[in-house]
Formats: sequence, structure tokens, C-alpha cells
Amino acid sequence: MILTKRLRYGATLLLSVLLAGTGILGAADGSKADDIATLKARIAAQQKQLEALQTAIADQKKLLERVAANQPAPTSMVRPASLGEVTSLTPMVPPAPVIPALPVAAVQPPNASSGNPCEQEYEGNSMPPYLRLGNVCITPVGFMDLTSLWRDKNAGSGISTNFGSIPYNNSTAAKLSEFRFSPQNSRIGFRIDGNYKDVHIIGYNEFDFLSSATPGSAGASNGAFVPRLRLFWVDARKGKLELLVGQSWSMLTPNRTGISALPADLFYSQTIDPNYMAGLTWDRQPGARILYHPSDRVTMGLSFENPNQYIGGSAGGSGITLPAASSLAATAGAQLDNTTGNVLSTPNLMPDIIAKVAFDPNSKVHVEMAGLLSEFKIWNSATNTYSTATGRGGSVNGNFEVAKGFRLVTNNFYGAGGGRYLFGQAPDVVVRADGTLQTVNSAGFVEGFELNVKNWLWYTYYGDIYIDKASLVDANGKTLIGYGYTGSANSQNRNIAEISFGFNESLWKNPRYGALNFMGQYQYQFRDPWYVAIGAPKNTHDNAIYFNMRYTLPGSMPKF
Repeated sequence: MILTKRLRYGATLLLSVLLAGTGILGAADGSKADDIATLKARIAAQQKQLEALQTAIADQKKLLERVAANQPAPTSMVRPASLGEVTSLTPMVPPAPVIPALPVAAVQPPNASSGNPCEQEYEGNSMPPYLRLGNVCITPVGFMDLTSLWRDKNAGSGISTNFGSIPYNNSTAAKLSEFRFSPQNSRIGFRIDGNYKDVHIIGYNEFDFLSSATPGSAGASNGAFVPRLRLFWVDARKGKLELLVGQSWSMLTPNRTGISALPADLFYSQTIDPNYMAGLTWDRQPGARILYHPSDRVTMGLSFENPNQYIGGSAGGSGITLPAASSLAATAGAQLDNTTGNVLSTPNLMPDIIAKVAFDPNSKVHVEMAGLLSEFKIWNSATNTYSTATGRGGSVNGNFEVAKGFRLVTNNFYGAGGGRYLFGQAPDVVVRADGTLQTVNSAGFVEGFELNVKNWLWYTYYGDIYIDKASLVDANGKTLIGYGYTGSANSQNRNIAEISFGFNESLWKNPRYGALNFMGQYQYQFRDPWYVAIGAPKNTHDNAIYFNMRYTLPGSMPKF
């Protein structure tokens, strides 16, 4: 209302000045006919200017009404068709008072109060690259693989490599090569995201098909591969605190960033081989972890994970030799896991405890340190005594972008009683003749680089596992037992190593339609036993070539 009065006052003042300038107010007598005509023309022109000013006043009034109704103000105003000599977009004429511009940035858009993107309206008419269910977002997770594999030795382990059981050259398996196609590395699952009262919740589920196939039909008539649970966890974070429960990658698995359990934030190599790299420290098991984020650059975590009293025999790894006493020999498969019985029935004193701290000063540097604590306990029925042993281990890992697209990676683990986390290639403990436990030292590392060039990823890694010997004497004082002793089986490895290099080419990708990738990997691996009998091979090696075509499901989560 005040603005309207001021504009009217300015218009009246302008008209008075114009009339005075024409002489109409001081020359009433003796005016000529042509002067009157000129005056009428000037009045008509001024009338057009007044009409234009009225249009501008109406636009300004509409702007005020939008602000009063808490609606977004337009980012620009339409210039009137003609304002005569008035060139400013602001509808005012000097010497009327200057009217300040109205504040536009303070006006809040609708839905700005909600902190959950899954509760926001879609932008425009396009559908987002995720599904909506209530107030949460669901993203399909997974890909469809067709993997081809050739090995120069028939290892008999499918597309996954059992590093500790590469056939020796004097065996039948070494005389034959193998080739196979397989869809088993395909994965399927989903991710759920939501935000409730400033708590960001993530649910993650993932299956693959690498479990045992239907007996007798997989190769003959029906490749009915059985789904296998990989990941099934829920994570909740509010502010600096975060809690995760369920089956996830062990917190001992190296990260690429932070201490996130999301697969994209972990380092388990870029290889096609579903068993990744020899020397990599990892596991997938149930547990619970709590994380603290003192800043965006530092994360600290404490994890309680599923324990297992392991003495070898999994994934091609060699088992230990137990004492001859029946009470101690019977511990295999019952008290100690040798993968021959119901391994989930083995007793465990306490969960494995893993502590970790990660530093991410920027997107180019990630450094982390982790520690492992395990406890083992058995009962000797012959002597009615218990025996316990404590396992300890630690790792230092990192990855560094030293040039654009070129990243160095280093992951290093050493421990006593932590061999299970080296893909089960090393036993955690051995049993002495008196029924007491002794931990086994082991170490593993993976070093290499990754290079991104446009739609290509190139990588090269070298990995190694070292298993220390634990040579013991049985109760008779003569027979050697334990691991790596003189006369031990050539399956009791001292060293397992691998070098792999390969590529991953993105042929096409779109968050709404998915992605198509072509991948290749060459793998050379070898192993050395602790003891070599006279005339037996000192070591063995294997060559493997993978090619893989992958279609990745579409979808991506909104920004939280």
C-alpha cells in the first residue's frame, strides 16, 4: 500500500514538472492553436508512460503477494515493452524515493525441511534411478556374469582358486588342463536407505551362486547352482556414532576409504577370481561393530565377530598333524575345525575382537591400522585339563593416488593365531603332546597398482602368504607332529604366492539402464612346501586365464 502511494506521488510530480516545462501553467493568454496541438501530443506521450508505470506497479504488487504467501520469487522479471526514457527495470521515476530490492534468497522452497531424500518429490517428470517403498529407497544390487576359465593344470576347484592345493607336476591332475564356462560369480541383492530422525539407516543383502551345485546334474544336464548368502547386515549412523550388525566383510578386510562395510569401499582386488588374491586378509562372517567418527578424516572402530578354532583344511589349505593320543586326535572336527564335520558346532571361548583406525586426509590418501585378538580353548579328557591360547595379529594398509588415475595399494598382515583370515591357508593353532595349544605364526601381503584411463581400468598385484613351521614331538619322543616338520606332507605349505594382472573395460553404462563390462585376467601362482621328499617336486605352479562379460544392474542411491 505504501509502495502504491509513493508511485502515485511520483507520477503526479512528474506530470506537474512536464506541464510547467510546456508553459501551460504560465501562458494562459495568447496561446496559439499550434501550441495547443503540440501540448496535446506531449500529454498523449506522457499518458503512455503512465500506463507503463501502472503495469510495472501491478508486477511489483504480485511480487509482494508471493513473498507474503511464502512462495519462491521469480529469478527474473519481464521487461515492459516500452518505458520511454525510463531504462531501469525497477518501476520508479526520480525524484521519487528509491525502493530497495526485495530479498529473494530467504524464501525457502517446499519440502526443504525434510532430511530424507526418499521423502522428497521427484524432480521433474523423470523417474529416479532407485525404487521407493514408503519412506525408504531400494536399489537393486548385483550383476550377471559369464566367466570363462582356462588353467594349464586341472586343479578341480571350479572358477575359484584354491591356492594351497595347486597340483604337483608328478600328479595326474598336472597332466591335464581345464576349461569351463560358469555363471556362478553372478550376484543378486538389494540395498535399502532411509533417514529417520537424523539416523541414516542402510540395509544390505547380497547372494552369489558359488555354493555346491545340485549333485550329479550340474555338468551332465542341469547347471542348477545354489544361491549362497554373502552379505546381510544393517547399519545405523547418527552424527559421529555408527552401529552395524549382521553378516558383513570382516573389519580386518582392507578398506579403500574409511571403515565402511559397503563393497565399493573395501579393497579385495579387481581380479575376476572369486577367491581374489593370495595374501589378502579377509573374511565374511556375522558380528557387530561400533564406529566413531571424530571428524570426516578419521574413523575408529571396534568389532566383535564370529570366532572359529581353525586347524586347516579349508580352501586347499593343509591341516595340522595331531598327537596320536585318542583323546587329542578326537579334537579334530569336534573341538577344532578341520572342515570335515559340522564346523559351526566347534566350541569357542569368546568372539574375535578387531580394532581399527582409518585416516583419510583427502580423496587421494587412505591409511589404516588394525589389530586382532582371538582366544582358543580345548578339553583333554585323558587328563581332565583345559588348555587355552591367545591369538594376536595386526595389519597396516593403504592406498595412494600418486598421479591422476594412478593408485598404489599396499596391504600387510602378520599374526600368531590369525591364519584363518588368510583365506584359511594357515592354521591358527597346533596341539602339543600334552594337550596344550600353541599358536602358528603367519603373514600375508598384497602390493600393486591400479590405473584408470577413460573407460579402462588396468591393475597388477603381487600377493604372498608365509606360514611358519610349528614342529613338535609326540608323546613317544620320536614322532614329529604339528606343522612344517621334517617328513610332513607336501601339502603343508611354507609359501604361497601369486602375481595377477588384468583389465576391466566399461563398454557402456547408464545409471538407469545398467552397465556392460568386458574383463580379463592372467594369474600365475606357485607354492613351496616345508618338506620335500627325495625325488619329489620341490614346488609347483599354475597358469590361469580368465575372461568375463558382466552386465551390472541399474540404480544408484540418492544423496543423504
